[in-house]
Amino acid sequence: MIPKLLFKNTFLLFVLLVFSCGNSISSKKVKGKRQKANIEVLDSARTDTNINLEKPIILGADNSAKYLPILKNKKVSIVTNQTGILSNGTHLVDFLLEQKVEVTKIFAPEHGFRGTADAGELIKDGKDSKTGLPIISLYGNNKKPKPEQIAGIDVMIFDIQDVGARFYTYISTLHYVMEACAEQNIPLLVLDRPNPNIDIVDGPILEEEFKSFVGMHKIPVLHGMTIGEYAKMINGEKWLEKGIQCKLTVIPCEKYTRKMSYSLPVKPSPNLPNDQAINLYASLCFFEGTNVSVGRGTEKQFQVYGSPYLPKNDFSFIPKPNEGAKDPLYNSKECFGEDLTTIGKVSRLELNWLLKAYNETSDKSKFFNSFFTKLAGTKKLEQQIESGISEKEIRASWQVGLEKFKEMRKNI
Repeated sequence: MIPKLLFKNTFLLFVLLVFSCGNSISSKKVKGKRQKANIEVLDSARTDTNINLEKPIILGADNSAKYLPILKNKKVSIVTNQTGILSNGTHLVDFLLEQKVEVTKIFAPEHGFRGTADAGELIKDGKDSKTGLPIISLYGNNKKPKPEQIAGIDVMIFDIQDVGARFYTYISTLHYVMEACAEQNIPLLVLDRPNPNIDIVDGPILEEEFKSFVGMHKIPVLHGMTIGEYAKMINGEKWLEKGIQCKLTVIPCEKYTRKMSYSLPVKPSPNLPNDQAINLYASLCFFEGTNVSVGRGTEKQFQVYGSPYLPKNDFSFIPKPNEGAKDPLYNSKECFGEDLTTIGKVSRLELNWLLKAYNETSDKSKFFNSFFTKLAGTKKLEQQIESGISEKEIRASWQVGLEKFKEMRKNI
Protein backbone atom coordinates (compact mmCIF):
# COMPACT_ATOMS: atom_id res chain seq x y z
CA MET A 1 0.00 0.00 0.00
CA ILE A 2 1.08 3.60 -0.75
CA PRO A 3 1.29 5.80 2.35
CA LYS A 4 -1.47 8.44 2.44
CA LEU A 5 0.95 11.39 2.49
CA LEU A 6 2.92 10.02 -0.45
CA PHE A 7 -0.33 9.34 -2.33
CA LYS A 8 -1.54 12.89 -1.76
CA ASN A 9 1.76 14.39 -2.90
CA THR A 10 1.86 12.16 -5.98
CA PHE A 11 -1.73 13.05 -6.87
CA LEU A 12 -1.05 16.79 -6.47
CA LEU A 13 2.05 16.52 -8.66
CA PHE A 14 0.02 14.68 -11.32
CA VAL A 15 -2.69 17.38 -11.27
CA LEU A 16 -0.10 20.15 -11.57
CA LEU A 17 1.57 18.41 -14.51
CA VAL A 18 -1.76 18.00 -16.30
CA PHE A 19 -2.65 21.66 -15.88
CA SER A 20 0.84 22.72 -16.88
CA CYS A 21 0.75 20.65 -20.05
CA GLY A 22 -2.79 21.80 -20.80
CA ASN A 23 -1.76 25.44 -20.50
CA SER A 24 1.28 24.85 -22.66
CA ILE A 25 -0.78 23.21 -25.40
CA SER A 26 -3.41 25.93 -25.15
CA SER A 27 -0.73 28.60 -25.45
CA LYS A 28 0.74 26.97 -28.54
CA LYS A 29 -2.67 26.76 -30.15
CA VAL A 30 -3.38 30.42 -29.47
CA LYS A 31 0.03 31.39 -30.75
CA GLY A 32 -0.50 29.28 -33.83
CA LYS A 33 -3.84 30.95 -34.47
CA ARG A 34 -2.30 34.38 -34.12
CA GLN A 35 0.50 33.56 -36.51
CA LYS A 36 -1.96 32.18 -39.05
CA ALA A 37 -4.16 35.25 -38.70
CA ASN A 38 -1.19 37.53 -39.30
CA ILE A 39 -0.26 35.62 -42.43
CA GLU A 40 -3.79 35.86 -43.73
CA VAL A 41 -3.89 39.61 -43.15
CA LEU A 42 -0.57 40.08 -44.93
CA ASP A 43 -1.65 37.82 -47.78
CA SER A 44 -4.81 39.82 -48.19
CA ALA A 45 -2.87 43.06 -48.31
CA ARG A 46 -0.09 41.81 -50.55
CA THR A 47 -1.68 38.98 -52.56
CA ASP A 48 1.41 37.05 -51.48
CA THR A 49 1.64 33.40 -50.44
CA ASN A 50 5.42 33.30 -50.17
CA ILE A 51 6.04 35.73 -47.32
CA ASN A 52 8.88 34.73 -45.00
CA LEU A 53 8.01 36.41 -41.71
CA GLU A 54 11.18 35.23 -39.96
CA LYS A 55 13.57 36.48 -42.65
CA PRO A 56 12.38 39.78 -44.16
CA ILE A 57 14.03 40.99 -47.35
CA ILE A 58 17.06 43.20 -46.82
CA LEU A 59 17.00 45.88 -49.51
CA GLY A 60 20.16 47.19 -51.09
CA ALA A 61 19.52 50.50 -49.32
CA ASP A 62 19.35 48.62 -45.99
CA ASN A 63 22.72 46.99 -46.70
CA SER A 64 24.61 50.06 -45.54
CA ALA A 65 27.60 48.12 -44.17
CA LYS A 66 28.46 47.31 -47.79
CA TYR A 67 28.20 50.79 -49.26
CA LEU A 68 28.99 53.33 -46.51
CA PRO A 69 32.74 52.47 -46.57
CA ILE A 70 32.76 53.20 -50.32
CA LEU A 71 31.26 56.65 -49.67
CA LYS A 72 33.63 57.69 -46.90
CA ASN A 73 35.31 61.04 -47.62
CA LYS A 74 33.69 61.13 -51.06
CA LYS A 75 31.47 63.68 -52.80
CA VAL A 76 28.28 61.82 -53.61
CA SER A 77 25.26 62.46 -55.83
CA ILE A 78 22.09 60.39 -55.86
CA VAL A 79 19.62 59.46 -58.60
CA THR A 80 16.41 58.72 -56.73
CA ASN A 81 12.78 59.60 -56.03
CA GLN A 82 10.13 58.88 -53.40
CA THR A 83 10.85 55.12 -53.68
CA GLY A 84 14.43 55.48 -52.43
CA ILE A 85 13.65 54.55 -48.84
CA LEU A 86 15.07 52.10 -46.33
CA SER A 87 12.82 49.46 -44.77
CA ASN A 88 12.28 51.70 -41.73
CA GLY A 89 10.81 54.43 -43.96
CA THR A 90 13.83 56.76 -43.86
CA HIS A 91 14.71 58.24 -47.23
CA LEU A 92 18.17 57.35 -48.49
CA VAL A 93 19.13 61.01 -48.83
CA ASP A 94 18.24 61.70 -45.19
CA PHE A 95 20.00 58.53 -44.04
CA LEU A 96 23.24 59.41 -45.82
CA LEU A 97 23.21 62.93 -44.42
CA GLU A 98 22.71 61.47 -40.93
CA GLN A 99 25.76 59.29 -41.59
CA LYS A 100 27.76 62.43 -42.46
CA VAL A 101 28.08 61.45 -46.12
CA GLU A 102 28.78 64.49 -48.31
CA VAL A 103 25.76 64.49 -50.62
CA THR A 104 26.13 67.25 -53.22
CA LYS A 105 22.99 67.00 -55.36
CA ILE A 106 19.96 64.90 -56.30
CA PHE A 107 19.03 63.75 -59.80
CA ALA A 108 15.34 62.97 -60.36
CA PRO A 109 13.68 60.72 -63.01
CA GLU A 110 10.25 61.01 -64.65
CA HIS A 111 7.58 62.21 -62.15
CA GLY A 112 10.23 64.13 -60.16
CA PHE A 113 11.97 63.67 -56.82
CA ARG A 114 8.70 63.45 -54.90
CA GLY A 115 7.01 61.36 -57.64
CA THR A 116 3.92 63.52 -58.08
CA ALA A 117 4.22 64.82 -61.66
CA ASP A 118 2.08 63.57 -64.54
CA ALA A 119 3.44 61.04 -67.01
CA GLY A 120 5.32 63.05 -69.62
CA GLU A 121 5.15 66.28 -67.62
CA LEU A 122 8.16 68.58 -67.94
CA ILE A 123 10.11 68.51 -64.67
CA LYS A 124 12.10 71.60 -63.78
CA ASP A 125 15.32 71.74 -61.78
CA GLY A 126 14.91 73.00 -58.24
CA LYS A 127 15.90 72.63 -54.62
CA ASP A 128 14.75 70.12 -52.01
CA SER A 129 12.83 72.01 -49.34
CA LYS A 130 13.95 69.66 -46.56
CA THR A 131 17.68 69.36 -47.20
CA GLY A 132 18.36 72.37 -49.39
CA LEU A 133 20.12 70.14 -51.92
CA PRO A 134 19.85 71.06 -55.60
CA ILE A 135 17.61 68.77 -57.69
CA ILE A 136 18.39 68.19 -61.37
CA SER A 137 15.72 66.66 -63.58
CA LEU A 138 16.65 63.74 -65.83
CA TYR A 139 13.44 63.93 -67.80
CA GLY A 140 12.47 66.03 -70.77
CA ASN A 141 15.34 67.63 -72.68
CA ASN A 142 17.96 66.56 -70.13
CA LYS A 143 17.66 62.78 -69.90
CA LYS A 144 21.39 62.24 -69.47
CA PRO A 145 23.52 64.02 -66.84
CA LYS A 146 25.74 66.60 -68.53
CA PRO A 147 29.49 66.60 -67.80
CA GLU A 148 29.21 69.92 -65.95
CA GLN A 149 26.34 68.55 -63.83
CA ILE A 150 28.46 65.68 -62.50
CA ALA A 151 31.81 67.45 -62.41
CA GLY A 152 33.55 66.97 -59.06
CA ILE A 153 31.43 63.97 -58.09
CA ASP A 154 33.41 61.01 -56.73
CA VAL A 155 30.57 58.47 -56.57
CA MET A 156 27.07 58.32 -58.04
CA ILE A 157 24.27 56.29 -56.42
CA PHE A 158 21.17 54.99 -58.22
CA ASP A 159 18.27 53.94 -55.99
CA ILE A 160 14.85 53.78 -57.66
CA GLN A 161 12.12 51.13 -57.47
CA ASP A 162 11.35 49.53 -60.84
CA VAL A 163 8.32 47.39 -61.80
CA GLY A 164 9.90 45.11 -64.40
CA ALA A 165 8.40 46.55 -67.61
CA ARG A 166 10.45 47.71 -70.60
CA PHE A 167 8.49 50.92 -71.08
CA TYR A 168 8.69 52.02 -67.43
CA THR A 169 11.23 54.80 -67.94
CA TYR A 170 13.31 54.40 -64.79
CA ILE A 171 15.46 51.78 -66.56
CA SER A 172 15.99 54.22 -69.43
CA THR A 173 17.21 56.78 -66.90
CA LEU A 174 19.51 54.09 -65.50
CA HIS A 175 21.00 53.60 -68.98
CA TYR A 176 21.79 57.29 -69.41
CA VAL A 177 23.22 57.62 -65.88
CA MET A 178 25.49 54.64 -66.50
CA GLU A 179 26.61 56.16 -69.80
CA ALA A 180 27.39 59.54 -68.22
CA CYS A 181 29.29 57.89 -65.38
CA ALA A 182 31.27 55.73 -67.83
CA GLU A 183 32.21 58.76 -69.94
CA GLN A 184 33.37 60.75 -66.90
CA ASN A 185 35.00 57.77 -65.15
CA ILE A 186 32.69 58.04 -62.11
CA PRO A 187 31.88 54.84 -60.19
CA LEU A 188 28.17 54.00 -59.91
CA LEU A 189 26.51 52.20 -57.01
CA VAL A 190 23.13 50.63 -57.75
CA LEU A 191 21.18 49.78 -54.59
CA ASP A 192 19.10 46.81 -55.64
CA ARG A 193 15.38 46.39 -55.03
CA PRO A 194 12.97 43.49 -55.70
CA ASN A 195 11.00 43.38 -58.92
CA PRO A 196 7.27 42.93 -58.10
CA ASN A 197 6.86 41.17 -61.48
CA ILE A 198 10.08 39.15 -61.20
CA ASP A 199 8.37 35.88 -62.19
CA ILE A 200 7.16 37.11 -65.61
CA VAL A 201 9.25 37.14 -68.79
CA ASP A 202 6.92 37.78 -71.71
CA GLY A 203 6.04 39.89 -74.74
CA PRO A 204 7.60 40.84 -78.05
CA ILE A 205 11.31 41.70 -78.20
CA LEU A 206 12.04 45.33 -79.08
CA GLU A 207 13.37 45.84 -82.60
CA GLU A 208 16.29 48.23 -83.13
CA GLU A 209 14.41 50.65 -85.39
CA PHE A 210 11.77 51.29 -82.71
CA LYS A 211 14.13 52.32 -79.90
CA SER A 212 12.92 55.23 -77.79
CA PHE A 213 12.90 56.43 -74.19
CA VAL A 214 10.06 53.95 -73.53
CA GLY A 215 12.14 51.10 -74.93
CA MET A 216 15.92 51.30 -75.31
CA HIS A 217 17.06 47.69 -75.38
CA LYS A 218 16.33 44.43 -77.20
CA ILE A 219 14.37 42.86 -74.37
CA PRO A 220 10.76 41.67 -73.94
CA VAL A 221 8.04 43.85 -72.44
CA LEU A 222 8.42 42.04 -69.09
CA HIS A 223 12.07 41.20 -68.42
CA GLY A 224 12.02 39.44 -65.02
CA MET A 225 15.09 41.20 -63.56
CA THR A 226 15.80 43.42 -60.60
CA ILE A 227 17.13 46.91 -61.30
CA GLY A 228 20.60 45.73 -60.24
CA GLU A 229 20.47 42.77 -62.62
CA TYR A 230 19.31 45.10 -65.38
CA ALA A 231 22.31 47.35 -64.77
CA LYS A 232 24.61 44.33 -65.06
CA MET A 233 22.97 43.38 -68.37
CA ILE A 234 23.42 46.90 -69.77
CA ASN A 235 27.10 46.74 -68.85
CA GLY A 236 27.69 43.14 -69.86
CA GLU A 237 25.99 43.45 -73.25
CA LYS A 238 27.81 46.74 -73.91
CA TRP A 239 24.60 48.61 -74.67
CA LEU A 240 26.09 51.99 -73.71
CA GLU A 241 27.27 54.36 -76.44
CA LYS A 242 30.26 52.93 -78.36
CA GLY A 243 30.23 49.86 -76.13
CA ILE A 244 31.78 51.65 -73.15
CA GLN A 245 31.28 50.14 -69.70
CA CYS A 246 30.52 51.71 -66.35
CA LYS A 247 32.43 51.12 -63.12
CA LEU A 248 29.41 49.39 -61.63
CA THR A 249 28.84 48.03 -58.14
CA VAL A 250 25.47 46.50 -57.29
CA ILE A 251 24.57 46.34 -53.60
CA PRO A 252 22.27 43.30 -53.62
CA CYS A 253 19.07 42.47 -51.81
CA GLU A 254 19.51 39.70 -49.27
CA LYS A 255 17.04 36.95 -48.30
CA TYR A 256 15.25 37.51 -51.61
CA THR A 257 14.52 34.92 -54.29
CA ARG A 258 12.70 34.93 -57.62
CA LYS A 259 9.88 32.91 -56.04
CA MET A 260 9.04 35.64 -53.53
CA SER A 261 6.30 38.19 -54.01
CA TYR A 262 6.98 41.78 -53.05
CA SER A 263 4.56 44.54 -52.15
CA LEU A 264 5.90 48.05 -52.70
CA PRO A 265 5.80 50.26 -49.58
CA VAL A 266 5.19 53.45 -51.61
CA LYS A 267 3.72 54.19 -55.04
CA PRO A 268 6.47 53.97 -57.66
CA SER A 269 4.63 56.61 -59.72
CA PRO A 270 1.36 58.55 -59.36
CA ASN A 271 -0.75 56.19 -61.48
CA LEU A 272 0.39 52.90 -59.95
CA PRO A 273 -1.39 53.13 -56.59
CA ASN A 274 -1.29 49.49 -55.45
CA ASP A 275 -0.15 45.92 -56.11
CA GLN A 276 -3.04 45.24 -58.51
CA ALA A 277 -2.13 48.17 -60.73
CA ILE A 278 1.54 47.21 -60.69
CA ASN A 279 0.71 43.64 -61.70
CA LEU A 280 -1.62 44.75 -64.52
CA TYR A 281 0.51 47.68 -65.67
CA ALA A 282 2.41 46.00 -68.51
CA SER A 283 -0.72 44.41 -69.95
CA LEU A 284 -2.87 47.55 -69.79
CA CYS A 285 -0.15 50.00 -70.81
CA PHE A 286 -0.66 48.98 -74.44
CA PHE A 287 -3.92 50.94 -74.23
CA GLU A 288 -1.82 54.12 -73.93
CA GLY A 289 -1.17 53.65 -77.65
CA THR A 290 -4.89 53.47 -78.45
CA ASN A 291 -8.05 55.51 -77.95
CA VAL A 292 -8.84 53.60 -74.73
CA SER A 293 -8.35 55.03 -71.23
CA VAL A 294 -6.55 53.04 -68.52
CA GLY A 295 -8.32 54.90 -65.73
CA ARG A 296 -6.05 57.92 -65.41
CA GLY A 297 -8.15 60.54 -63.66
CA THR A 298 -9.86 57.93 -61.45
CA GLU A 299 -8.84 56.11 -58.28
CA LYS A 300 -8.44 52.84 -60.22
CA GLN A 301 -5.56 53.68 -62.55
CA PHE A 302 -4.33 50.63 -64.49
CA GLN A 303 -7.08 48.52 -62.95
CA VAL A 304 -9.84 49.53 -65.38
CA TYR A 305 -10.07 50.33 -69.05
CA GLY A 306 -12.75 51.95 -71.19
CA SER A 307 -13.69 54.56 -73.75
CA PRO A 308 -16.78 56.34 -75.13
CA TYR A 309 -16.35 54.21 -78.26
CA LEU A 310 -16.82 50.84 -76.59
CA PRO A 311 -20.30 49.28 -76.15
CA LYS A 312 -22.36 50.51 -73.21
CA ASN A 313 -22.53 48.01 -70.36
CA ASP A 314 -22.98 47.86 -66.57
CA PHE A 315 -19.52 49.31 -65.90
CA SER A 316 -18.37 52.83 -66.69
CA PHE A 317 -16.17 55.57 -65.26
CA ILE A 318 -15.72 59.30 -65.79
CA PRO A 319 -12.11 60.58 -65.64
CA LYS A 320 -11.54 63.78 -63.67
CA PRO A 321 -8.29 65.69 -63.05
CA ASN A 322 -6.34 64.33 -60.08
CA GLU A 323 -2.78 63.74 -58.87
CA GLY A 324 -0.77 62.40 -61.76
CA ALA A 325 -3.46 63.26 -64.36
CA LYS A 326 -4.12 66.97 -64.61
CA ASP A 327 -5.89 66.55 -67.94
CA PRO A 328 -6.77 62.86 -68.34
CA LEU A 329 -7.94 61.26 -71.56
CA TYR A 330 -11.72 61.71 -71.91
CA ASN A 331 -11.83 64.26 -69.13
CA SER A 332 -15.44 64.40 -67.80
CA LYS A 333 -16.68 61.93 -70.44
CA GLU A 334 -18.29 58.59 -69.61
CA CYS A 335 -16.16 55.61 -70.58
CA PHE A 336 -17.50 52.07 -70.91
CA GLY A 337 -15.24 49.07 -70.44
CA GLU A 338 -14.18 46.62 -67.78
CA ASP A 339 -13.30 46.68 -64.08
CA LEU A 340 -10.26 44.49 -63.26
CA THR A 341 -9.78 45.52 -59.64
CA THR A 342 -10.77 42.14 -58.22
CA ILE A 343 -9.31 39.69 -60.74
CA GLY A 344 -6.50 37.37 -59.67
CA LYS A 345 -2.82 38.10 -60.19
CA VAL A 346 -1.73 37.72 -63.82
CA SER A 347 1.33 35.57 -64.57
CA ARG A 348 1.98 36.67 -68.15
CA LEU A 349 1.52 39.64 -70.47
CA GLU A 350 -2.23 39.54 -71.06
CA LEU A 351 -3.57 40.42 -74.50
CA ASN A 352 -7.21 39.43 -74.11
CA TRP A 353 -8.40 42.89 -72.97
CA LEU A 354 -6.59 44.63 -75.81
CA LEU A 355 -8.00 42.21 -78.38
CA LYS A 356 -11.49 42.47 -76.91
CA ALA A 357 -11.45 46.28 -76.96
CA TYR A 358 -10.19 46.37 -80.54
CA ASN A 359 -12.87 43.94 -81.71
CA GLU A 360 -15.62 45.86 -79.92
CA THR A 361 -14.58 49.43 -80.73
CA SER A 362 -16.99 51.30 -82.99
CA ASP A 363 -14.32 52.71 -85.33
CA LYS A 364 -11.28 50.44 -85.64
CA SER A 365 -9.47 52.90 -87.92
CA LYS A 366 -9.11 55.26 -84.95
CA PHE A 367 -8.16 52.63 -82.37
CA PHE A 368 -4.33 52.73 -82.64
CA ASN A 369 -2.06 55.77 -82.52
CA SER A 370 1.67 56.12 -83.25
CA PHE A 371 2.65 55.55 -79.62
CA PHE A 372 1.47 51.94 -79.78
CA THR A 373 4.46 50.86 -81.88
CA LYS A 374 6.87 52.46 -79.42
CA LEU A 375 5.26 50.58 -76.55
CA ALA A 376 5.21 47.27 -78.43
CA GLY A 377 8.73 47.80 -79.74
CA THR A 378 7.62 46.39 -83.09
CA LYS A 379 5.10 47.14 -85.83
CA LYS A 380 4.11 43.47 -85.99
CA LEU A 381 1.77 43.43 -82.99
CA GLU A 382 -0.51 46.13 -84.40
CA GLN A 383 -0.49 44.38 -87.78
CA GLN A 384 -1.30 41.02 -86.18
CA ILE A 385 -4.27 42.48 -84.29
CA GLU A 386 -5.62 44.27 -87.35
CA SER A 387 -5.28 41.05 -89.39
CA GLY A 388 -7.36 39.10 -86.88
CA ILE A 389 -4.57 36.71 -85.91
CA SER A 390 -5.42 34.72 -82.78
CA GLU A 391 -3.82 35.38 -79.40
CA LYS A 392 -2.24 31.93 -79.53
CA GLU A 393 -0.57 32.72 -82.85
CA ILE A 394 0.61 36.11 -81.60
CA ARG A 395 2.19 34.51 -78.54
CA ALA A 396 3.85 31.84 -80.67
CA SER A 397 5.55 34.57 -82.70
CA TRP A 398 7.34 35.78 -79.54
CA GLN A 399 8.82 32.47 -78.47
CA VAL A 400 12.11 32.41 -80.41
CA GLY A 401 13.00 35.89 -79.18
CA LEU A 402 12.03 35.06 -75.59
CA GLU A 403 14.21 31.95 -75.55
CA LYS A 404 17.21 33.92 -76.85
CA PHE A 405 16.63 36.58 -74.20
CA LYS A 406 16.44 34.00 -71.41
CA GLU A 407 19.76 32.55 -72.56
CA MET A 408 21.31 36.03 -72.55
CA ARG A 409 19.89 36.68 -69.08
CA LYS A 410 21.78 33.68 -67.69
CA ASN A 411 25.00 35.66 -68.05
CA ILE A 412 24.11 38.26 -65.41
